[in-house]
Amino acid sequence: MVNFQTFESVSKQSYPFPYLTYLPENYDPAKQYPLVVFLHGAGERGNDRASLARHGWFKQAEQGEQFPFIMVSPQCPEGKYWGSYIESLNVFLDTILETYPVDRKRVYLTGLSMGGTGTWLWSLSNPERFAAVAPICGTGVYWFAERLVDKPLWVFHGDKDEIVPFFESEHMVESLRKRGGDPKFTVLPGVGHNAWEYAYNQELVDWFLQYSL
Repeated sequence: MVNFQTFESVSKQSYPFPYLTYLPENYDPAKQYPLVVFLHGAGERGNDRASLARHGWFKQAEQGEQFPFIMVSPQCPEGKYWGSYIESLNVFLDTILETYPVDRKRVYLTGLSMGGTGTWLWSLSNPERFAAVAPICGTGVYWFAERLVDKPLWVFHGDKDEIVPFFESEHMVESLRKRGGDPKFTVLPGVGHNAWEYAYNQELVDWFLQYSL
C-alpha cells in the first residue's frame, strides 16, 4: 500500500551565525539604508572575526573605505558549506531586517568562491528576497536557472580558475540567457581563483544601488 502523508515540523531550528557588521559613516538609525549580505569562502569558516574581513568590501572597510550601505557577513561553521544553511540564512536575514533600519526593497546578495556558490543557491531558493545578486567564482544549478531570469545579476569568474572551474559560471550564464535572462558576465582573462580582487570595486557598488524590488 502506498500512502501520501504530510510531515510537520514542530519547531523551526536555525544555526546561530556569528557575523560581522559594517555601518555607514554618520549612521542614523532613523534613516533607512540599503543592505549588502556577503557570503565568505571556504577559507573563512569557523568563529574568527578577523577572517571575515580578509577579502572584499569588508577588507576595504577595515582599511578605511566608506560605503553607503549596511553590510553583514555571517560565518559558516568549520567543515560545512552554505548550501546546508539556506533556511538558517533566511532566519538570519529576518533578524537583520528586524535589528537594523534596512530598506527592505534594497537588499543585495554577493559572495565569493564557496560564498559565490552560496549566493547562487540562496538566490535560486529565494529570489524574491534580493533586489540584485553578484556571485563571484561560484557554482550554480544551471538547469534551475529560470528562477533568476528576471533578477539583476552580475557574474564574475577568472578563466584560469583551477579551484572552481570557469565553466561553472559559464553554464549558469548560458542557461539564464537561453531562458530569456540578461545577466552581466565579466570574464577575467588570465585570472585564477582570486576574481574577487577585481569584482569588489566602485562599479559594483554603483551597479547594486540602482536596483530596487
